[in-house]
Amino acid sequence: MLIWFDRVPLGDELAKMIAFVLLAGFAIAALTGAIALPILRRLQLRQHAYEDAPATHQVKTGTPTMGGICFVTPMLVLLTAPQAPFVLQLFFIIVACAAIGFADDLLGIRRGKNQGLRARTKYLLTALVAILFLNAISSSYGMFPRDVVFRTAAYSLAVPHWLWLVLGILAVTGTIHAVNLTDGLDGLATGTIIPPLCAFAVLGFWQVIPAAAQVSLLGIGACLAFLLLFNRYPAKMFMGDTGSLALGAMLASLAILTGEMLLLVIVGGVFVVEAVSVILQVAYFKRTGGKRIFRMSPLHHHFELEGWPETMVTSRFWIASLILSAIGMAIAL
Repeated sequence: MLIWFDRVPLGDELAKMIAFVLLAGFAIAALTGAIALPILRRLQLRQHAYEDAPATHQVKTGTPTMGGICFVTPMLVLLTAPQAPFVLQLFFIIVACAAIGFADDLLGIRRGKNQGLRARTKYLLTALVAILFLNAISSSYGMFPRDVVFRTAAYSLAVPHWLWLVLGILAVTGTIHAVNLTDGLDGLATGTIIPPLCAFAVLGFWQVIPAAAQVSLLGIGACLAFLLLFNRYPAKMFMGDTGSLALGAMLASLAILTGEMLLLVIVGGVFVVEAVSVILQVAYFKRTGGKRIFRMSPLHHHFELEGWPETMVTSRFWIASLILSAIGMAIAL
């Protein structure tokens, strides 16, 4: 049974609650991965390396994918407290986006190349999920900082409701796309998202939004299990779009619930930079008739082609994410 609270726990109570939820997320994800890995191998649900990726990535072809199911099953714990505020809404957005990613992965595998759903289709589907999520939580005015896009201990920035809805849709679709782009090296997206989830766990406790705090902790536990057991270099299993879309939806929905959509740009800064590197590269390439800013985008591929070992790129992106998340918490608290 998930430990639910309507106040900020203190002392031993807080430590026990955090340990319980973290361990629940870790254990369920670890068990899911242990069961899923041989099944994915048997069903030949394997990754096809992106054709334009660095040549060293071709050895990754054949690695089982769709491991993102490990981020979904821990969320079933939320259903032990279905009447708690925002539990079903968070469960919905994470699972729905994971389902979109699953369809994308499956289509890519059947086609025999790393091309599943069209980008436009993914944007429209995730935008629809975002609209449904925002509509579902909008009626809970006063239970979370609705219409607030940035807040600190002494300051709160609110916008008109229609603008909050637009920014919410952009936060969900943009974060999902950015996390998806970052999922290009063993352990990169998994390790990079842990510090932002830690930040939102702290903010969830600070603002007494139980769902935000506990979904963050479940996500941290699941990511640690997936990273340590299955996704660290050399990866035994990839998360696929099943995982990257679920994690992106999780991060964005937590930012919305805590009233920190603008802070997400800082704590999720690594994902922002990865997405911006692609936008700049494409725009510059078209404008100059073929010239490039980076050797390859997203940015992690640029560093690979500069000669950095994959593990070095990954670890430095983790460190950058940790620093940015710490800065974000320092601003908000």
